[in-house]
Amino acid sequence: MSAPKIDSTPARPLPVVVGIRRSQRPSDLELEVMALFDAYRVRLLGYVSAFGLTGHDGEEVVQEVFLSLFCHLRMGKPRGNLRAWMFRVAHNLALKQRMANRRWLDRVETERDTDSVSDPNLNPEEQVLSKQRQRRLLAVVSALPEQDRLCFSLRAEGLRYREIAEVLGISLGSVSVSLTRSLARLMRADEV
Repeated sequence: MSAPKIDSTPARPLPVVVGIRRSQRPSDLELEVMALFDAYRVRLLGYVSAFGLTGHDGEEVVQEVFLSLFCHLRMGKPRGNLRAWMFRVAHNLALKQRMANRRWLDRVETERDTDSVSDPNLNPEEQVLSKQRQRRLLAVVSALPEQDRLCFSLRAEGLRYREIAEVLGISLGSVSVSLTRSLARLMRADEV
């Protein structure tokens, strides 16, 4: 038996892993993704909260969105309408996370936040009435069918009807009907 042959050629450097380059400045692509993260993180967190994902689960989904975005851009894939693309990826990941947790949406996260906010310009009676109105409207939103609630949430984030249809994978007409129905319910609840 002969001794194993040893390769005397110098070893090639290992490929750089994303985010590991400590001595170099971030690439233009990394800077672009970081800027998009700063601009859309809170909005995406708000959107995934409509799926019942809060706290750690919501943050995980948003981080996965931006990791996917980085990979998407790094592979030279289309850059057209990245906002809708990010919301679509968030939508898919949130559905997967919700199914994994076997959680169903039973309230809107903002209910907790709005209960503690009061307008200092209102007298105590007006503050109570304002809180009652907020609770009533939030109850209507949380009682909406899931598709209506998601359309409403995306519209509140500033997405256009066509973008909402793309994110949810539904027709433009369905988006219109859903939003019209949701707004009518909110207006009826606000008249009480």
